[in-house]
Amino acid sequence: MFGNSYECHEEGHHKHCHLDYNCHSGRLHKHGIKHHGHHHKRGNLRTWVLSILQQAPRNGYEIINQIEFASEGEWRPSPGSVYPLLAELCKEGSIRKREDGRYEITEKGRKELEWLCGMPTRQRQSLDEILTEMSGYLSYLEDLKRVDPSKIASSIDKLRSFKDRLAALIEVEENVSE
Repeated sequence: MFGNSYECHEEGHHKHCHLDYNCHSGRLHKHGIKHHGHHHKRGNLRTWVLSILQQAPRNGYEIINQIEFASEGEWRPSPGSVYPLLAELCKEGSIRKREDGRYEITEKGRKELEWLCGMPTRQRQSLDEILTEMSGYLSYLEDLKRVDPSKIASSIDKLRSFKDRLAALIEVEENVSE
């Protein structure tokens, strides 16, 4: 259920541990959240809670135990951190509390989790939106060529392949239009 990579190293009397939600697999892994002793960043607890609730509905007690389990006992967030965060997430609409006392993630919470992982939710794009985005990439490449031509030169084969594929699309369109 959870990854096996967990990093801790000692610096003086502080122990630095890294725990994280793996954005690509959609699972929690033991790297990324940093804590010194019992201190942690609240924003990272938020990510943990959302990612745990994405797997299945849980109550606060189960969330605390899941974090402790995933960190192999290195970190057990306090109820004084978890329960106020759960109330805040409910108020924001990122999670909701069910009748059985368990919390479940909402669509808003899923989108936030994707955003926290650097993977913004993308809606289906129209052809016009895709072409506009491609135009933006072309402008970027044109600027890059002016600033650092060597970066464009190293990708010339790929660019020629794109040019040929686009030319073939245009030819097909011109044949259909006739």
